[in-house]
Formats: sequence, C-alpha cells, structure tokens
Amino acid sequence: MTPLAQICALPVRFYRLVFSPWVGFNCRYQPTCSAYALEALERHGAVKGGLLAARRIGRCHPFGGAGYDPVPDKDTP
Repeated sequence: MTPLAQICALPVRFYRLVFSPWVGFNCRYQPTCSAYALEALERHGAVKGGLLAARRIGRCHPFGGAGYDPVPDKDTP
C-alpha cells in the first residue's frame, strides 16, 4: 500500500475500531463497505481506490443494491 493510501485508510481503520462494534453488522453488501475500502486502497492506490470506496459508500442507502460486490481488478476499466 502506498504511503498516501495508508493515510487515506486511517479513517476507515478508526471507524472499524471505534464505531463498528457499536453499530453492529448491518451492511447490505459483501464484503462490508469498510473491508471494500481497505481492499480498494490496497489494490488501486489512494486516488482510484478512494473513488471506488466513495462510490460504494454512496450506493449504500435504502434504495441501493445489495449482495456480493467485490473490488474490481486493476485490468477492469
């Protein structure tokens, strides 16, 4: 993971450490949004991984989808 991606991952790790135990497991997607964000940052770096994570979090609402939604590979456009 690049240094900038590690900095971008800090809020996600903070959420998983502090807020996630209180909120419980209520994620509509598999993997969870926080796990998706960390994996996207690791695979794609800070910019593209951050955009993928933001897009995923933006889809997480009552009228959004649900189910299995993996992080796309680097080759996928």
